[in-house]
Amino acid sequence: MRHARGYRRLNRTHEHRKALFANMAGSLIEHEQIKTTLPKAKELKRVIEKLITLGKRGDLHARRQARSRLKEDQYVAKLFEVLGPRYKDRNGGCVRVLKAGYRYGDMAPMAIIELVDRDPAAKGAADKARVAAEEGAAADE
Repeated sequence: MRHARGYRRLNRTHEHRKALFANMAGSLIEHEQIKTTLPKAKELKRVIEKLITLGKRGDLHARRQARSRLKEDQYVAKLFEVLGPRYKDRNGGCVRVLKAGYRYGDMAPMAIIELVDRDPAAKGAADKARVAAEEGAAADE
């Protein structure tokens, strides 16, 4: 019997898993597409769907619940200001998991997890802005 086997443990403690999914959910919210292993992607899908549902609700209690699950305020802000309104009319199914072959080092099955109606310009936008700011600062000196 498989009682109380509702999720993948991924060979991690509860605290490690919680931190892992908080970091991965933040990265997915920021970049709207990330590459990870298939079991992690399938578990992250459950986490991020619940966060997007909180973003769709949009009230103060939902914002505080999302803040308790995510590491940084910028992720909460994007969740409620951008993603919540984007998926307001969608009844779930906001995240897609695509199989992406196997990792070279250990043959782990890889996957790309992305938001369904994602903004292609969001991937790496923060890094591009940081590099542009550094180049501007170097040019001023």
